[in-house]
Amino acid sequence: MNYRPDIDGLRTIAVLPVVLYHAGVSGFTGGFVGVDIFFVISGFLITTIIHGEIAEGRFSVIRFYERRARRILPALFAVILVSLVVGWFLLTPADYDHMGRSILSALLFVSNMWFWQNSGGYFDGATDYLPMLHTWSLAVEEQFYIFFPLLLMLLHRIGRRLVLPAIVVLVMGSLVLAIWAT
Repeated sequence: MNYRPDIDGLRTIAVLPVVLYHAGVSGFTGGFVGVDIFFVISGFLITTIIHGEIAEGRFSVIRFYERRARRILPALFAVILVSLVVGWFLLTPADYDHMGRSILSALLFVSNMWFWQNSGGYFDGATDYLPMLHTWSLAVEEQFYIFFPLLLMLLHRIGRRLVLPAIVVLVMGSLVLAIWAT
């Protein structure tokens, strides 16, 4: 896929409300909207790349996961290392233990589920003291990357004409589920 400056512009627009929300700028209470936009952009890019590679017969799951690991893991390991060192000095033993559990969930890419079960929710005031909370979005993204390429490969194998209708059904089902859950 060729470089798309328009997509970089959309990424910038998506990141701005997140940064402004976390900086406490009044009027920017919906940083999560930026995360949602970023997810849509990422899903579009990955789907386009994978679909094209499958159609050309050159897609490799191993190579795809290896590229993801090279892109994500160095930054994740750096954040974990810094959090462990700083947390050692700033957190109580109970909070440090809690952070260790959240780090394990981040390494397994299930921190979205872990924080959902072990905190008062993303907007709970107590979450200001959860250093790994931001990894929830990484977990969601990586869960998508783990399963979606496999689904696209399966749909291509069944029949290329089913790819778009199946994705539309999944998107609509996801939207209905999200509305129902809220």
